[in-house]
Amino acid sequence: MSGPESLDAEALRGWIGRTEAARDAITPRLLREFQATLYDDAAAIISPAIHWCLAPSAASTASLGPDGHPARGEFLPPVPLPRRMWAGGALTFHDPLRLGDQVERRSRIADVAVKRGRTGTLCFVTIEHEFTTDRGLAIAERQDIVYREMQAGQAAPAAKADPPRPQWQRDATAGPVLLFRYSALTFNGHRIHYDRSYATEVEGYPGLVVHGPLQATLLLDFAASLNGAAPRQFRFRGLQPLFDFEPFRLCAREQDGGLHLWTETANQSRRMEATASW
Repeated sequence: MSGPESLDAEALRGWIGRTEAARDAITPRLLREFQATLYDDAAAIISPAIHWCLAPSAASTASLGPDGHPARGEFLPPVPLPRRMWAGGALTFHDPLRLGDQVERRSRIADVAVKRGRTGTLCFVTIEHEFTTDRGLAIAERQDIVYREMQAGQAAPAAKADPPRPQWQRDATAGPVLLFRYSALTFNGHRIHYDRSYATEVEGYPGLVVHGPLQATLLLDFAASLNGAAPRQFRFRGLQPLFDFEPFRLCAREQDGGLHLWTETANQSRRMEATASW
């Protein structure tokens, strides 16, 4: 793939407004496999984050790029930067998803922005998704994707002299089997999540990368367990990659009538932050 010198910001912005739609269903098999992947015991309710398993883009194997993602230039713009990461997003839950629901995903490219800084060239693509059932709108989502150079530096979050400690925390791990099963559930072919030699030798990571939406799912479900109900709104952003060999904690504390949540490793290095409100 060509590098940042061939990046034409105005041409990429021509993708703004492009749309894509797909349909899917919450079947007993999907629910069973989702719960078996993430929980020791069958969950009593359907996680609102199961929507990330619904209606994925289903490109043919022959049309995938070398990183395992669908080749760019169809729905997503042809950004000439090799590293792709899910940077964060925002979710508003309007109606709970139910077993048997027929769900339609409608997606639209909302923005494309190119930035150049001390970590190299970055291209941010914002996608708006709507998930609807026969009852109407269930979930409205903003997805933020960032593309970067292969050897680009990672901007560390600003250090806080005395970061607040959690009121609640739960230990967690995300080993290679969990990452593989979650990739299968979401039909995500990105090789950084299950192909260790590709992740370390090609993209230069120290291990397999834990999916952004997987971390967000764990934090969202943690928030729901603490409050006794799924939040109405949930926002999250990645700070630094989390890797499969790192034990970590789900952390939460009260903030502004809701919850401030984050994942952190044993040395209190934060990898994702989130807010939940009801």
